[in-house]
Amino acid sequence: MEKLILFSLIISNIFIGLTLASSNHWSILSPKFKNGLINDSLKRYCESWRINVEVKNIMGFEVVPQECVEYIQQYMTSSQYKADSEMALEEVKLYLSGSCTTLENDGKDAWIFDVDDTMISTIPYYKRHGFGGEKRNTTSLETWMKKRKAPALKHTLNIFHDIKDKGLKIFLISSRSESLRSHTVDNLVSVGYHGWTKLSLRGLEDEQLDVKEYKSKTRQRLVDEGYRIWGIVGDQWSSLEGYPSAKRTFKLPNSIYYLS
Repeated sequence: MEKLILFSLIISNIFIGLTLASSNHWSILSPKFKNGLINDSLKRYCESWRINVEVKNIMGFEVVPQECVEYIQQYMTSSQYKADSEMALEEVKLYLSGSCTTLENDGKDAWIFDVDDTMISTIPYYKRHGFGGEKRNTTSLETWMKKRKAPALKHTLNIFHDIKDKGLKIFLISSRSESLRSHTVDNLVSVGYHGWTKLSLRGLEDEQLDVKEYKSKTRQRLVDEGYRIWGIVGDQWSSLEGYPSAKRTFKLPNSIYYLS
């Protein structure tokens, strides 16, 4: 009889636990549940947050949610991040072999690349600065940039040379400061980039513009000079949006920071 009562109590406790876990009041951030269930739910929450950053449902964030910093770090340093980036650039290859077969070869067919986290990676910096969990510190970041140690993103390096070899003029439009020109050029060349037509950086006259306005203004100058912009590759929506744009734009994943 005692064993039957004990068994009934165990079954009852399991049922109560499952009911609490599935309750509408249960929160993935609740400190009450320290088990695998909360870890799975937190992972789903952080993945949803990341995806909604990529599709621009979440905009203007200053920091990654603290509970998701570790997840974002794992993603941005994972083979999945590399695979997602490579998939985006596979679409560039398809576009080049299909739609870009009507180039006029008059020196006015152009392609635009962003620089940071498109051509070279700032992940080594963010590994030491909270991986998005801290507010972006421009002074600290620029000090790191001056060391010229940002590694190439190999998937972009390959497509960069493919585009150049096809005869398009490549323009680099970066939100970096003009004061970082020599550091940026040295870093790009040292990791294998060469042969671009022009590198545009933000001068004093651009300081009052947000990133989107600055990059739109720079593209407008290219159009005014007669260039046809076939494509843009960037990791920020502000690199891709605004007028004039390109015939196609390709966004690489980045959920560490947001530049508007």
